[in-house]
Amino acid sequence: MIRFILLFLLGTTIFSCAERKTEVTADKVKIITAGGTITEVVSELGFGGDIIATDITSTFPANMQELPSIGYRNQIKAEGILALGPDLVLAEEGYMSEDVVRQLQAAGLQVQFFEKPKDINGTYKIVFEISNFLEVPEKGKAINASIEADIKELQNYLQAQSTNPSMAFVMARGQEMVFVAGEETFAESMFNMAGLDHVGKGFKDFIPLTPEALISMNPDYLLFFDSGIQSIGGMDGVKNIRGIENTTAFRQGQILSLDGQYLSGFGPRVGKAALELAKSVRK
Repeated sequence: MIRFILLFLLGTTIFSCAERKTEVTADKVKIITAGGTITEVVSELGFGGDIIATDITSTFPANMQELPSIGYRNQIKAEGILALGPDLVLAEEGYMSEDVVRQLQAAGLQVQFFEKPKDINGTYKIVFEISNFLEVPEKGKAINASIEADIKELQNYLQAQSTNPSMAFVMARGQEMVFVAGEETFAESMFNMAGLDHVGKGFKDFIPLTPEALISMNPDYLLFFDSGIQSIGGMDGVKNIRGIENTTAFRQGQILSLDGQYLSGFGPRVGKAALELAKSVRK
């Protein structure tokens, strides 16, 4: 697919070079990514230098944060993307509104979608699909082999452990918007990988965190995104969450936080993230 795009761009250059000052060459395709995991995979495949803009969830590699931002989900506008002059948009399924996608396609821009992974199988799948789309399948196989090695290291570590602490993931967006992760979430998948007992059972997705729920779950550990901790005033702000003082996690000071993309992205670093989480609760 990428070869077709390059040939098309070369043809466009030949017929319009008199009108355009910018030359498109066969080794450079201007890509916009929408979704932190896609950005990470594209970069790992060696196309990071071809990304000209991305969304606000694309925090890794760190230099992606220096690029122009197209915004976040419903904030994304077709006009802003088209103004940047991309050749290709790679996006998570459902990340942009249907109206925006139609406008981009009507303007002749190719938009390719990939399913955001929620577990390790999804990780292998998205690496395989993006590497094949960009016509570098061998690089994709190498990345997946590296992930498999990380998972093997994780499994070897867990086999030597005798405890499975309980944990809850808390999604905070300020003191007034605090939620807990339930079943069929990235947290459930990540906790299972890390050999942790996920206490968010009996409900799906995310629900508001109540004092009653905290008391009934009583996790050994509470896990936040770094950004979530910051939104409630840092570690000192955690004590203001109603009911938290009654949990083992709070009483024993077992409050953890990790980078959001690292923890929930299920990209090429997923095995390393799970191992770090596993080790963080076992002294």
